[in-house]
Amino acid sequence: MPKKILIVEDEPILKEMYEQKFRQSGFEVYAANDGEEGFSLALRVKPDLILLDILLPKENGLAWLKRVRGNAQLAKIKVVAFSNFDDPNSKNTAAELGVVDYLIKTNFTPAEVIERVKSHLN
Repeated sequence: MPKKILIVEDEPILKEMYEQKFRQSGFEVYAANDGEEGFSLALRVKPDLILLDILLPKENGLAWLKRVRGNAQLAKIKVVAFSNFDDPNSKNTAAELGVVDYLIKTNFTPAEVIERVKSHLN
């Protein structure tokens, strides 16, 4: 049974590209444009891992993550922060909220992102 990945990313080109790359790597992929859509999708599909952009419209990724961690059904899901926001305070907050990795988008190729995600699912 393939692992389920939820991508919460507001940049359409990136979202679509990562959806395609993860599918090609054998994952069952769900994607959301913002936190609200991502939260309801997470509740519905119970992904094995969430790839979360930090800079999202309406509700930033860290606030969203706090909400996820406060929900009994979602609290234990692994989350990889995925952002171009390379801020030490955000990284620390993300770590405190239990992210398993904090990847800076520009520092990783799609193949490297997929490998990092796979490493957290084994």
